[in-house]
Amino acid sequence: MRKTDIDAEATGMKPEAIAARIRAAILEHRLPPGAKLTEAQLCEVFGVKRGPIRQALAQLAKDHLVDLEPNRGAFVASPTLQEVHEVFEMRRIIELAVVGRICSAQHGNRRLKSIGETIRRERKAFEGRDFPTWIRLSGEFHTSLATLTGNTVLCDCLNGLVARSTLISALYESPGRSPCSFDDHEAILVALEAGNEKEAVDLMVRHLQGVELRMLDRPAGASVDLQEVFSAREATSLAR
Repeated sequence: MRKTDIDAEATGMKPEAIAARIRAAILEHRLPPGAKLTEAQLCEVFGVKRGPIRQALAQLAKDHLVDLEPNRGAFVASPTLQEVHEVFEMRRIIELAVVGRICSAQHGNRRLKSIGETIRRERKAFEGRDFPTWIRLSGEFHTSLATLTGNTVLCDCLNGLVARSTLISALYESPGRSPCSFDDHEAILVALEAGNEKEAVDLMVRHLQGVELRMLDRPAGASVDLQEVFSAREATSLAR
């Protein structure tokens, strides 16, 4: 067994679990793009040595959520405008395929019922000003649709793109906002339930184009208190 594995086991915190906690903080906009992820502070936060932290950061770097810079350390990724366009170009290709697959497979209302529940939870979170949950659920609408195709490779691709989109929105969108509208989600779901592929495709195209266009050239600040980010309040958020 490697020493880093022993370190992780000694505290009960695996690198994968650490990566999941950091990923959630990024995707809920608690960690802004450009924020420095200091190893020493993360070791203190998670109660582990540097090995598990470095493994967790390496996993997040592979998913394009963290940038590892030699002699400088780890930072939450800061996507460029070119990356914004590329990410949304790929999302349009994949998500239009998802819509087509769902309509052609004639999924019944039973399969789509869970999607409707996600939208209801998304609206409730917004109305309750629970913005981290709202942001997370807005992405889950898209990834949940993808799961209906039964194509695990497609789902993996879209999960990564949605994660990067959420990071992009933290960089270019105003704080406390999500460019992904649950009203749009409801309209798309209605079209899918009716089996109207053309309308569902048109709505999805307009939705994704609108999300991309609402991104503002407004970089977020990079100063962050890691102890505060991973506080007890975070545990409450994760429990929802």
